Amino acid sequence: MITNLSEEQSIVSTWLAELRDKDIQQDTWRFRNNIRRIGAAIAVEISKTLEYKDVTVKTPLGDASTQQLVDQPVLATILRAGLPMHEGVLEIFDRASCAFLAEYRKHDEDGTFVDIEAGYITSPEIDGKVVIIADPMLATGSSLIRAVEMIKAVGTPKKIHIAAVIAASDGVEALKEKLPDVDIWCGAIDPELTDAKYIYPGLGDAGDLSYGEKVQK
Repeated sequence: MITNLSEEQSIVSTWLAELRDKDIQQDTWRFRNNIRRIGAAIAVEISKTLEYKDVTVKTPLGDASTQQLVDQPVLATILRAGLPMHEGVLEIFDRASCAFLAEYRKHDEDGTFVDIEAGYITSPEIDGKVVIIADPMLATGSSLIRAVEMIKAVGTPKKIHIAAVIAASDGVEALKEKLPDVDIWCGAIDPELTDAKYIYPGLGDAGDLSYGEKVQK
């Protein structure tokens, strides 16, 4: 299942416009906050697919019938660009356990993108759990395919959701082919990738815009 929040009118479109705007991007707090808010919005949509149970709670005046989440999901993200989005998802699932994955883009000597190198994963128990992986930019899909492989090496989740701020059509198709059992949620889907495998028109490097330009290339 692929859910593109831009297909319906909502405040998410305003946050996306600010994220893309090269002038507004210079406000790093605002950039991170918009990613965080989109993460929270996607988390609410994912929450509608989860399992709930009927419960009765006592108010100061009496009993109220309501519903409660049966089991908290495990929230995962890829360092470092995924951190603001992860915060937004964690704001909604505030009792969830969290997993963190280290990956980076590998380039050859002339700067051409080669592959995604995986570092490490630190994770709670995920057997039988719903796992939500937050990564703001779904470009080629390579990093998220590797992330799912790392998650599945730790245990057997019941379901995996991928949350992205902006996805590229090529990346979505790659995930559909390689991970047909994974649901994809994104704020927008852009049509192209550049020669350097960045999303076009996209918004640039989400990690650098969030935390400062890195020395390593």
